[in-house]
Amino acid sequence: MLKWAIILAIVAVIAGALGFTGVAGAAAGIAKILFFLFLIGFVIVLLLGVTVFRGVTGK
Repeated sequence: MLKWAIILAIVAVIAGALGFTGVAGAAAGIAKILFFLFLIGFVIVLLLGVTVFRGVTGK
């Protein structure tokens, strides 16, 4: 997901530089959504790793 967010951010920058503002805005919006979904997933996995999975291993 992060890979696609980075790709779309690059597409948005290139499209913006070339004057395609509609494409740039759409790509930036999708990149922002994907980035925040990645962050939410990362935080959830991080919290699970600290709490639940540590309890399973007994450490």
